[in-house]
Amino acid sequence: MSTATEMPARDWVAGTWTIDAVHSHVGFMIKHMMVSKVRGHFGTFSGTIVTGATPDTSSVEATIEATSINTGNPMRDDHVRSADFFDAAEHPQLTFRSTGVRLVEGDFLIDGDLTIRGVTQPVTLTMGPPEFGPGMEEGTGKAGFSATTEIVRHDFGVSYNGPIPGGGAALGDKVSIELEIEADLVSEAESRS
Repeated sequence: MSTATEMPARDWVAGTWTIDAVHSHVGFMIKHMMVSKVRGHFGTFSGTIVTGATPDTSSVEATIEATSINTGNPMRDDHVRSADFFDAAEHPQLTFRSTGVRLVEGDFLIDGDLTIRGVTQPVTLTMGPPEFGPGMEEGTGKAGFSATTEIVRHDFGVSYNGPIPGGGAALGDKVSIELEIEADLVSEAESRS
């Protein structure tokens, strides 16, 4: 088993990165009517990623604007923004702040605090090894991060559910989250491995 201080066998750039929202995707999926899955994404988000000299010195902070939700249906999106779900008027942002990063069996496990609707719960993101490459201009750099997690929406006070005639629930309780993040290098740390 890999430990927190072992690095993956690939190029690694230690530095500070800002999320490039234009080339990133923050998506989710939830069970609908007990038979299918509905996908959606957020259009407005920002954040900073620090890749440390070792995984355990890395960190992530991100903010998502609740009103930027898009499920492909404006009426549904307005409902999700309402007090039945995000209550975006009172809680306009979803936030994530990492509390630790571990490297286990080749995967990066990013532990952190996720806040939705003013309720904060611990979550763990599972991420494969990041990709590093050159930017469009000399002296710049790009990084790519792909991560997933699953949360229980009731844990965050998002408990609305419409009944289905004959029994059942309109929405599932578990929400799968998918992140495809491209980030721009702000400053590179002195040491590289």
